[in-house]
Amino acid sequence: MTNFADHCEQFSHDAINRYLRGEQITPRLIWENVRGQVVQTPCGYVVFDDTVLDKNYSFAIELVRYQYSGNAKQVIKGIGVVTCVYVNPALDLFWLIDYRIYDPAGDGKSKLDHVHEMLTNVVYHKQLPFQAVFMDTWYATKDLMLFIESFQKVYYCPLKDNRQVDDSSDQQPYQRVDTLSWTAAELAHGKRIKIKGFPKAHKVQLFRVVVSTHRTDYVVTNDRAQESTEATQKACGFRWKIEQLQREGKQVTGLERCQCRKARIQRNHIGCAFLVWVRLKALAAQTGRTVYQLKHGLLDDYLLQQLRNPSLRMVLA
Repeated sequence: MTNFADHCEQFSHDAINRYLRGEQITPRLIWENVRGQVVQTPCGYVVFDDTVLDKNYSFAIELVRYQYSGNAKQVIKGIGVVTCVYVNPALDLFWLIDYRIYDPAGDGKSKLDHVHEMLTNVVYHKQLPFQAVFMDTWYATKDLMLFIESFQKVYYCPLKDNRQVDDSSDQQPYQRVDTLSWTAAELAHGKRIKIKGFPKAHKVQLFRVVVSTHRTDYVVTNDRAQESTEATQKACGFRWKIEQLQREGKQVTGLERCQCRKARIQRNHIGCAFLVWVRLKALAAQTGRTVYQLKHGLLDDYLLQQLRNPSLRMVLA
């Protein structure tokens, strides 16, 4: 916003600051702007994840708290944002449809509470058709998984390596999921397991998905028809769409660059950044380009003009 004020004669820094301090840009505005763009499908996916906006050098910014950042691989100071994306797998397109600011000191809600709230909103308010929910290990809790099942939906989520499970039908004690033994058939088609803490008769399908030479995910689903590790890995690939949103938001819209202290200004800045991303994504889909090409293309005409007739001429001895 500071950069905008520097380059627009109509708005001063104070005017921008007053706008951000006085307005209330809420997640509802995201849905109002994107609802006409969403291509709905009964085979759609709803994806949840969170990101941390790095404020590691801040000392007085409201909403900032110490929390683990998957990007930094450590605990940092930042603002947590939980996002919700709708995916049309047939078209390979996705849309940001909701988000929440993680502020337990202000509203008493955990990240799981926010996901619970947004999923309820997708079902009852937005009424978007979908068949599956994808989420990270952080959200693979009994309460949330059973809540998804209450909507007659399926979920796919990786378990933490130390999650206690049983694949012996109560013949052996629970053990870490990463210590299970696998036959060739189970590697290809998965196996039925019980997760510790779930109802006695509640079982899910577990797949051992090799992501890379240094990473293996143990993915569970309540989809009883799913019997292919390959198909599970392909479906879980759509979970990375939300990572694309977070990366593009930070790199293209300045999502984490606001250094204002007040919580309201931070909330409005985040809302503005997401609205910019929504617009860029729509333009990218219309023009067949990426959001990076759109942003950097804004400077193309200027650079061409400067190369032809530079305003700063370099003279070398």
